[in-house]
Amino acid sequence: MKVAIVDGYSTGATLARRLARAGVDCIHVRSQPDIGAFLLHSFSRDDYVLDLGFTADFTSLTRELARLRVSRVMAGTETGVVLAETLASALHLPTNDPALVAARRDKFLMQQAVQAAGLATPHTTVARSARAAADWYTVWGLEEVVVKPLASAGTDGVTFCGSAEEVGQAATAVLGTPNLFGEPNDAVLVQERLHGTEYCINTVSAGGQHHVAEIWRYTKRIGPTAAPLYDFQEPVDAASAAGKALIGYVRDVLDALGITETPAHTEVMLTDRGPVLIETGARLGGGTGPDVVDAYLGPSQTALAVTATIDPASLRTRTTPDPGRPPLLRWVDFINHHPGPADPDALTKIAELPSVVAVFPGFAPGQYLAPTSSLPTSPGFAYLAAPTSQELIEDYDTLRAWEHEGLYTSPR
Repeated sequence: MKVAIVDGYSTGATLARRLARAGVDCIHVRSQPDIGAFLLHSFSRDDYVLDLGFTADFTSLTRELARLRVSRVMAGTETGVVLAETLASALHLPTNDPALVAARRDKFLMQQAVQAAGLATPHTTVARSARAAADWYTVWGLEEVVVKPLASAGTDGVTFCGSAEEVGQAATAVLGTPNLFGEPNDAVLVQERLHGTEYCINTVSAGGQHHVAEIWRYTKRIGPTAAPLYDFQEPVDAASAAGKALIGYVRDVLDALGITETPAHTEVMLTDRGPVLIETGARLGGGTGPDVVDAYLGPSQTALAVTATIDPASLRTRTTPDPGRPPLLRWVDFINHHPGPADPDALTKIAELPSVVAVFPGFAPGQYLAPTSSLPTSPGFAYLAAPTSQELIEDYDTLRAWEHEGLYTSPR
C-alpha cells in the first residue's frame, strides 16, 4: 500500500512514522515551495520512501501519484488540506465532499456551511480592510469580538477586542503579516467572542462514520499582547454530560462540512445556549504526543487514522472512547517570560518532575527565545500524569514558578 501525505509536519510527521511502521510506503508532497521553520523542524525525510517536494503543475503531480499507484492522499497538517483533498478527488480516491473543500479551510465559509445546517455558530464576518472590520463591529453592537486570520490555526493572530479602535488595530496587524503557515493574510475574520468552556474534539471519519478519539478541555490565559495563550488541556470523559453534548454536536458539524474520510480537529465552546463552533480543521490535531495518548487514554487520533487507512472496516464497531477512562493527565504548554538564548538544561529539569511522562521541546539549544505571546513562541509542551490531582497540580505549579524565574533562558 502507498499513501501520499501532503505537508507531513506537526502530528503529520508521527502519522507518516506510524504508517511506515505498519508496512505502508509513504510519499511526501509539499503544498507550497517554502515552509516556515515552525512546521519544518518536525519533518523527517527518513519516514518516506520518496519525497516529491513541491510541484507547481497540478496535472503533472496527479499523473505522478497515479503512476506510483497511490491508494490514499492525506493531509499531514492544515496547509495540506486543500491540496490533499483535491488530489484525492482527481485520482478518484476516498476523500471528503469536493463541493465543500473551501469551507474546510476558509473559516468564514465554514461558519456559513454549519449555520446553513441549522447548527449554532457565532456572529461572524470576513473583512478585507481594517475599516470594514471596525465598521462591522460598530453596526452589530457586540460587547466583545475575536479578530483572527481567515485560514490559520491555534491562537495565531487571535486578539480579543472591545472597541472599534481595537478591532481596527487587530485587523491591521493580521492583514500586515503572514499566518502561522507562511501564507499571506489577505482577509481577516471578525467573530463574536463566545463565553463558556472551550473544548477540542479529535475524530477520524471513514465511510461517513465519525469516530471520536479524544476530547480535551482547554484552559487558556491572556498573554502579554492581549491574545490568548494555551495554558493546559485535560481529557474529558466521552460519557459525561459535556462529552455527550459535544459529540452529538460535532458529528453534525462534520456532516455539515462534508467530512466523511479524514481526521478532524474541532474546537467548540460549550456556552449557556449549548455547543457553538469555533472552527474545524479537516486533519489531525496539531502538535500532539500520540504515544502518550495511546498509553493513557486508549487509541489516539493518530492511531485511529492509521487504522482507518489500512483497515477501515475494523472501526465500524467502535463509536466512542471507553467511558470513565480519563486519568489524571494534563497537557501543559510551556510559557517563557524572559527573552534570551535557550538553556537546554531546562528540559532536563522539567523531565525530573515526578509527574512528567513526556517532554516535547519547541527550541534548539542556544536559540533565541522571545517571551511567549503565541503558539509559535512557546518553548514546547509536556504531559503530566499522576495518581492524585494534588501531585499533578504541585508539579504544574512548580513548573510555572520555574518559568517566572527564567527556566528557559537562565543558565543553570
